[in-house]
Amino acid sequence: MERSMLSKKNQKYFEVLLNERLDALLDEATKTVSGMTDHGQTFPDPTDRATLESERNFTLRIRDRERRLISKIKAALDRLDQGTFGICEECGEDISDKRLKARPVTTLCIKCKKEQENEEKLKGL
Repeated sequence: MERSMLSKKNQKYFEVLLNERLDALLDEATKTVSGMTDHGQTFPDPTDRATLESERNFTLRIRDRERRLISKIKAALDRLDQGTFGICEECGEDISDKRLKARPVTTLCIKCKKEQENEEKLKGL
């Protein structure tokens, strides 16, 4: 398997960045669980109750997206450990630093990502 061409400095940068994002997401998840198990809120008015439920559903959808992002961050950290971080899984070329900084969990270079998106459009996904 190819090894990442990231410098030690960039490896450390992405390791710190990914761990900070992971910690922030896990902290938000903990706050959400704590907030939802707080039974101090009672709303006799059905409209207030409906608003609360709607807000909770919205929060849960956000947390579900964050849960998937947590999984991607952990996979990116694993790739860093294995030396494959920054290598496109499709073509094996290096992923640009610019792309990695914008989306550090990416597994595809911009060229392969565009090809993937074009194929999805053609399939109607």
